[in-house]
Formats: sequence, structure tokens, C-alpha cells
Amino acid sequence: MFKRLIPRPWVCTRCLQRQLPRQIRGNHAQAAAPRVLEGQDNASFAVTIAQRHVNTIAPGAQHDDRTLRQIFDSPAFWKEYSQSSKSGRNTGLFQNRYLTEPKGFEQFANTTLEKAKRIVKKVLTASAPEQYKQVVRDLDRLSDLLCRVIDLSDFVRATHPDPRIQQAATQAYAMMFEYMNVLNTTTGLAKQLDVAIRLFEGTGAWEEQEQMVAEILKKDFAKSAIDLPRGDRERFVSLSQEISEVGPEFVDYMAPEKEYLTFPSSRMKGMDPLLVRRLTQWGQVSLPTTGGPASAALRSVEDESVRQEIFMASRTSSKTTVSRLEELLRKRAQLATLSRFGSYAAMTLEDKMAKTPESVNGFLQELSKDNSSFVQSEVLHLLKAKAIHISTADPTLKPWDKEYYMSRILASAQSRTRNSDFLSSYFSLGRVMQGLSRLFSRLYGIRFIPHETLPGETWNPDVRRLDVVSETDGHVAVLYCDLFSRPGKSPNPAHFTLRCSRLISNSEIEEAAASPSQLFTSPSEAANDGMAISPATAEGVMQLPTIALICDFATNGSQHLHKPSLLSFSEVATLFHEMGHAIHSILGRTNFQNVSGTRCATDFAELPSVLMEHFAADPDVLSLFATHYETDQPLPYRMVAEKLALDKKFEGSDTENQILLSMLDQAYHSSLPLDSNFDTTKVYHDLQHKHGILPPDPPGTSWQGFFGHLFGYGGTYYSYLFDRVLAKRVWQEVFRSGMKGGAVTRENGELFKGEVLRFGGSRDPWTCLSNVLRDERLEGGGEKAMGLVGSWGIEGRREGREGTQSKL
Repeated sequence: MFKRLIPRPWVCTRCLQRQLPRQIRGNHAQAAAPRVLEGQDNASFAVTIAQRHVNTIAPGAQHDDRTLRQIFDSPAFWKEYSQSSKSGRNTGLFQNRYLTEPKGFEQFANTTLEKAKRIVKKVLTASAPEQYKQVVRDLDRLSDLLCRVIDLSDFVRATHPDPRIQQAATQAYAMMFEYMNVLNTTTGLAKQLDVAIRLFEGTGAWEEQEQMVAEILKKDFAKSAIDLPRGDRERFVSLSQEISEVGPEFVDYMAPEKEYLTFPSSRMKGMDPLLVRRLTQWGQVSLPTTGGPASAALRSVEDESVRQEIFMASRTSSKTTVSRLEELLRKRAQLATLSRFGSYAAMTLEDKMAKTPESVNGFLQELSKDNSSFVQSEVLHLLKAKAIHISTADPTLKPWDKEYYMSRILASAQSRTRNSDFLSSYFSLGRVMQGLSRLFSRLYGIRFIPHETLPGETWNPDVRRLDVVSETDGHVAVLYCDLFSRPGKSPNPAHFTLRCSRLISNSEIEEAAASPSQLFTSPSEAANDGMAISPATAEGVMQLPTIALICDFATNGSQHLHKPSLLSFSEVATLFHEMGHAIHSILGRTNFQNVSGTRCATDFAELPSVLMEHFAADPDVLSLFATHYETDQPLPYRMVAEKLALDKKFEGSDTENQILLSMLDQAYHSSLPLDSNFDTTKVYHDLQHKHGILPPDPPGTSWQGFFGHLFGYGGTYYSYLFDRVLAKRVWQEVFRSGMKGGAVTRENGELFKGEVLRFGGSRDPWTCLSNVLRDERLEGGGEKAMGLVGSWGIEGRREGREGTQSKL
């Protein structure tokens, strides 16, 4: 049951693509199609956007708004502002009073474990109706206690620079993980939940959130094989443990069959000479087959035979890697069979919006059919470029040609537009953070207020703390922003929920008062380990969401203290995307942590973040903050429109790749791995030939060994494509595609918040969509609803393409 509590930060494929070098990622950015105002031509469009830029700050918030920009844009200001965190008594990481030193993690885990065991005993001994009525709340609190240690420890062990603290966090994580394995064999918990459901389901005694949590817990128990005979149950735990070991091994140790290729430097013509020189010794270039240099070579080397050799090596994973992948898939299939499911995908999708693999595959096939015409057009464009380059009338497009000719076409188009570095001058990090706060103030009535950190509160001096404050509810969340690049830091952007929203009841506060500790100044503080809580109400206090946002934005170094960190448009979209996850965690203020914020169906969780990418490209939103960092002149929107048009040139090819990978994920998590002749390479190549327009990978390659998302997203990789369609529909229907100020209108924001964000995972996502889109056809979901969403994807893409062509 409690396996689901192991956290996974939201690191989507789009975010990862944006971390590639700018030359690679330029043609992959996802954003709304540029638009002009009604009755305007392109010549006057940029001027109009500039004229619309006004002071958007509410008078009472001017100081906080100005400070928000300064703490991110001015190193000198930040140095002075952050002095309070450098002296005084250590308050502990995230103000968790246990975590003032490494050994505090053990105390934190042990104390939490004692509380968890008391709850387990309470649930197992429940016998009276009033005791059974509390079972769902007790089990949710048990989940919360485990997550308090696991979520936080997992983040710290991956992020904190001190090896001692990393080790202590790892040990705390392991302690709670071991206890979860014990819970997975404790059949009495599931039986007691069943009794509670029989007594109170449908009686009105449980509120909507409580009812949803009961259903989630029941499904989780079923997936954990809790009702199987003891031998099968032990086999389930054993298989789960083996999967948890082989999965990370597959991801962490994936490797190519050949690590290096050697070429005479004379054959690398077209590649950046400085990069070639760094890789050359005695006239020979030693090229790593994976990573930046190999990608750069595929985009730039003129010699087709060299590109072919690099392509083959970069798409061929080692036999050991493929073997690990196939072992992972085989064990997952066995786990599903043991749990009485037809496949691992069927088991995974049962509580998702799609429900079944058949619905997912139908959705993907419809998208593939619609996308094929766009890819065919792009292939013709590539063939034309190749014909001109090699002076032949009838060229053939090879797999190793795609990146090379895409790069040439994009370079030619970009040379006719303004330099992207000039665009970034309007996107200082502080201004973008200001813009997000101003946008959320307009849509949802919340804003970001900078808050001085206390000694020991953060894991690095560069981390900024923001308090999220609501017009109606006061302090609603804490947001830690670790946004600047530094040595040893992961380049992948991510959103972490370190602590979920949850109601801490008066009985829990009384329990804390009965065991006073010198670490805390009050029982309420003790009930949340010292971390952020709301003011007390008649029912108790709210455990406020505590969130960490991680990005990897370049700084300008100490020699340019006057110059802020300037973001590319793709990095702006990345920050908006991650903030979409954060706003879901912030506004999904539920009384139960199991359904708080992003703890919803995986194929619904990307909707708020993908939707935010549309806002990042909207003229009204950009007018809230996008000014030149030196002159304060507003951004001419034409520059953004040109950038978006360039990014869309090969969107169909990128979409085809994502569709194929989503289909591959479904095939790998079907019953196929149980076949003794299962061959992951053959499955991948067959899908490329059947559904792809672009040249398929040649025989001998095995790229699937580099598809690390197969472990983290097993059976749900389609989610991003699915939520892209949903986000497009919400953008059109709720926010009116930004027309007439639709992207900054409170009425529209309140509709989305009230019908989607505030529920987190506590309401059926199909009901949320049905209500927010005012479309009864979605109620209840099912294959028909999935088909309807598929049709939106077709309409949405056609509208986006035709709109872009006609307006630019």
C-alpha cells in the first residue's frame, strides 16, 4: 500500500529537453501560438504591446514586489538581505527543529516512527463505530508521517552539499522505507479499512475528500496484493524490492556499447573548431558517443559517413543496459500477474484518467494520424535542404541527416531574426519572478513575499525563501527557490513537495502537548516539527505546503555584480512550467495529504504546468514584467512571435518522437515481457516502422536502453501528450486563448482554481474537467471521453498551425 508514498519530483520530458544546449533545444520549445489583437496587423503589434505595459502593482504590495525583483537580480542587495541567515541559533533545515545537525535525522525518523506505530496500533484495535469513523483520517496521518521523513530526506540526500547530512538523510530514508515494507504485509490495516468503508461509505458521515482518500487507500491495498495468500504476498514484496533495485540500476548505469569513436580531425569539418581542438590529440579526435559533443557533431559535421557512425554508436546501448531493462520489464509483468492484472500498464492505469491501456493506445493512434501530415511536410523540407546541399535531384533522408539539416534550416531562419541574446535582455530572473507573482495575484489572489531565512534553514546560501500569501486566507505556503547554477548541482529543473497540505487536528496538538519537548515553543509547532503552519482555527491548524523549486540558470559571475541573470525564452517557459506544479501544490489545500496538490492522477498532474507555458507566451502576461534590464523599456512582442514561429518549424517531428516513446512505454508494460522471445529492440523498431514517418533507427541500434523514463513513468509516459491537449483546451475555453485580457482576468482564474486546482487529487479529474470546461460529455471519463480529448488534440494542433501561418 505505502509504496505509492515514495516521492518522485516532477521532472517532465519538456523540462529535460530545455536543458540541452540552446542550439539543440531551440526547435523544441512548447508554447502557445503567437497572436495579434483583433483589427491589428503585425507592423503595429509590437508597439501596442509596449503601450499596454503599465504599473501593475497594488499599492500595499509595492515594497514586497520591488524586493522580490531585487533579491533575484541584485547580488549586492541579496548579500545584504541574507545577513540574518548567517548568525544566531540554528533553526534546522526548513525550520524543522530536528534537523540542526546530521544526527538530528535519526532522531526525526525515530520520533516519527514511534508516532506511526501508535497509529497502526490504534487502527488495528478499532472496534466501535466512532473508532472506525476515524480510520481514514488515521491512515492518512500515517501516510503523512512516512512522507514527512521520506520526502524531505530524499530531497536532502540528493541536494545538500554536506556529505554527512547526505548520509544521515539516506539512513533516515532507509529506516522509513524498511517500515513501509512491514506495513505492506500488515493485512489487518486493509481489513479494518474495509470494515470502515462498509460502515460509512455513502452515509454522508465522510466528507468528499475523506471518501476519495478511502477509495485511494483501498485501491492501493489491492495493488499491494494485501488480500493474496501469504506465499504470494511474500513474493509480491520480494518482486517489489527487486524492481526497486534493478530500476535505479538501469537508470544510473545505462551506457553505450562504444564509449568513444576516433576520427582524423580533418573529417570533422563543420563542427565548432574550438570543440574539435579540445577533443583532439595527435591529429585524432576522440569523441564520446553520448552527450553534448556527439549531439553537436550530428548537427554540424559535413561528412555524412562520420555522422552515420556517430548516429549508430549514440543510438546503441550496451548489452548489459538492455539486459537490465528487460529484467525490469519482466519483473513488472510478473508483479502485475501476481496482482491479478492483465499487465503492468493495466495495473498502473486503473486509477488514472485513461483507466485502460486500450484507451491510451487509441488516444496515441489518433494523435499519430493527425500528426503524420505535419511530419511529412517537415520531411519534404529536410529533403529539399539536402538536395540543395549535395546537388542532387532525388535525395534520400537518412536517420543521421535529420539533426544536421534541421540545424541548417534553423540557422538560416535565425539569421534573419534578431539575436536571441537580445530577447533575454527583457527576462532578468527577478523580473520573471515579479511577473509570476503579479500574474497569480490577478488570477488567484495570491502573491509572493520575500522572507529572510534563518540560520540553517536552507541547504545553500543562494536559496531564496518566499512566503505565499492569499488575499483571503493569509499565509498559505512556503516556497524555497534554488534557481542558480553552481558546480555539482543537477541541471534538471524540478518541483519537490517537501511537506503537503493537511489539517493537523486539535487531538494531534493535544498529543504533542502531552509529550513536551524543548525543541519547540508550542504544541502546535511540535505537531508539525517546527515547520510552517496556519493560525489556529476551531478544528486545528493547517500544515502548510512547503515546496522547493530547482532550476539551473546561469549567473554572470562576481565580476558583473551589476548584471542580473538573464533567461532565454525557453528558460522563462521552464520556470513558468515548474511554477505551474507549485501553484497546484499551493492552491490544492486539502485536509488530507493523500490528495494534496500534485498528489492526483499522473495523467492529470501535468495540466497546470503545461497550461502555464501558454501564459508564458501571452502578450498581456509578458506586459506585466518583461522590460529591458538596463533601459526598463517594454518588450516588443514581435520578437517573441518570431521566436515562437522558429520553434514550431519541426514541432511535428518532436511530437512523432513523443508519440512513439509513449507507444513504446505501453508495449513494454503489456504482457509481452512474459514471452520467452521478448526482444525490446524488435518492439521499438517495429513501432517506428508502423507508426513513424521519419527514417527509423537502422538494424543494430538499441536506443531503448537510454530511455530512463521507463522506470519512473512505467505505463504513464503518455501523460505529457495527454495533458498538452487538455491544457490547450483549458487555455481556449477558460482563458479565451488570452484574447481581450483573458489570461489576466480574475473571473477566469477563479474558475480554474475553484474547479481544478483547489481539489488537488480529492475529486475525480474528469469531474473537474467537465465542470471547468462546462462539458457534460466528460463526466465519468471512459473510452468515449478519451476519444473526445483525442479529437481536441487534432483540432487544437490544426488551429495552432494555421493560426501561426496566417498571423506571422
